[in-house]
Amino acid sequence: MKKWFVVLLAVASLLLFAGCGASTEESSDADKTIVVGASPTPHAEILEVAKDVLAEDGYTLEIQEFTDYVQPNLTLENGELDANYFQHLPYLEDFNEKNATSLVSAGAIHYEPLGLYPGKTTSLDNLADGASIAIPNDTTNEARALLLLETIGLIKLDEAAGLEATPKDIVENPKNLSFTELEAAQLARSLQDVDLAVINGNYAIEAGLNADTDALVKEEKDSLAAQTFANIVAVREGEENSEKTVALMKALTSDQVRDFINENYDGAVVPIF
Repeated sequence: MKKWFVVLLAVASLLLFAGCGASTEESSDADKTIVVGASPTPHAEILEVAKDVLAEDGYTLEIQEFTDYVQPNLTLENGELDANYFQHLPYLEDFNEKNATSLVSAGAIHYEPLGLYPGKTTSLDNLADGASIAIPNDTTNEARALLLLETIGLIKLDEAAGLEATPKDIVENPKNLSFTELEAAQLARSLQDVDLAVINGNYAIEAGLNADTDALVKEEKDSLAAQTFANIVAVREGEENSEKTVALMKALTSDQVRDFINENYDGAVVPIF
């Protein structure tokens, strides 16, 4: 009887050890997996290059694509993502304020020039009185679009409005332009219905547009806008220097990623590292 008890005890110990080993292995795998939310273009494409760099350091990168500007932040906040990569810092700060989230920047990666693209009107010289211009409807990108229009003299804004400017803050509008406020993802599709549209870089690229070759006017890479609206990696507050974040930032600021951006986007995406 005692012999059988010893055998059963040994088997139980082996099973327990095996279970602990599997659990430890699974935990180790999870510690080496980085889940990042991103817009499909160009962010997810850039992350695909970073994936290979991370693999050299023993990390597995999982990329979850989002087609809007809201869900990737909410999904990061609730812990389903380790980071996201799709937005600039002014947008993130505005999102935090409006949604009681606590997300922070881990660093800037690239800049996408905002461009003014032709719709029914093909040149600024032909822009008629009362023409319509589509602009993003989120706070920071709307202000950014209006500031671009101000730099070319189409409008003048109340100086106090800053990065929260809306069409209501226009104090001079010599051409009596009308503004159509749309979700950023819809702007490229609106070109056939408006005279001009100010389109975010990622959505312009998805629509086959390039700020360097197709836009009538664009933000310049040496402008204040390039620094202010650089696209960042966002993480939860307190995780800026975690091992995963450090590994991700190292990969995204690697020579391989810089070369990929320079070789594939023809100036529509500009690395700033």
